[in-house]
Amino acid sequence: MDSRTHEPRSTRGSRRTLISFCLVIFVAFVVLSASVPAIAQERAAEPEFRAKLSGEYTPSAPPEMMNLPTPRMPDGKPDISGPWVGGGSNGDIGRQGGFTGELPLLPWAKALRDSRDEKDEPYLYCTPMGVPRVNPYPWRFVQSYNAKGPAPIIFVIHENGDAGAVRQIFMDGRKHPDPSILIPSWWGHSIGWWEGDTLVIDTVGYNDKFWFDSRGTPHTEQLHTVERWTRTSFGTMVNDFTLDDPGAFSRPVQLKFTAKVLPPGNELMEFVCTENNQYGIAAGIENIYKEKGYGLEAAPQK
Repeated sequence: MDSRTHEPRSTRGSRRTLISFCLVIFVAFVVLSASVPAIAQERAAEPEFRAKLSGEYTPSAPPEMMNLPTPRMPDGKPDISGPWVGGGSNGDIGRQGGFTGELPLLPWAKALRDSRDEKDEPYLYCTPMGVPRVNPYPWRFVQSYNAKGPAPIIFVIHENGDAGAVRQIFMDGRKHPDPSILIPSWWGHSIGWWEGDTLVIDTVGYNDKFWFDSRGTPHTEQLHTVERWTRTSFGTMVNDFTLDDPGAFSRPVQLKFTAKVLPPGNELMEFVCTENNQYGIAAGIENIYKEKGYGLEAAPQK
């Protein structure tokens, strides 16, 4: 005998409703379970545009744009403005510049590098980075113009790491000042010229205060650098870099760095970093170096 014949009709209806509801929930769960991996995969493929102060990341243009033709200025020269990320050294100048083996440092320079600690790096205290240093933040060339056409100066501006300084490259054919009157500086004295589509920048007159990398690679005031910047496509610019410092290196060194352009619409942001100030405090940004005990005006409380 079918037991349901003895159940009230209202009870049987309630049971059918409950079963139908459970089926709907089960189907919804199955559909959702199948879609979550796809959504997660789609999100994982999207570029992460949020800037981080720890594990910093600045996006480059999407792959479909990277190989587009090199844009040009009204005078036919390549537009090298950017903004860019990369194109120089940060953690290890030799490794990042593609140098094979150990850099040919003189014994005193190697000993000094090996004795240095990353937490003592001047750049962390908001001093200028020097050449060819970069960081995970963007930078750009400014190709200026006046009423007569291209102006006699190209500027280099960094979002962060230059303590507000702007590097100048003189393009008017002048020579370097006589060494006897040249005052050593963080960026040195730069003159430039075009060789075809390559911007050549020749710089002398550096001080010896900045590090080439966080590893502590040193240099002297005899440092002479030559940068050869070539924008090979819309998204890529190559820096063929010559480092010549007979005070710290036994021979000149050839390095190569690559810069990537930022996605269209991205510009440099304001970043205030004052010497001996707490890292980022002027912009209300938490000092991520606080736990390490540096980037502070005063030692952290124990």
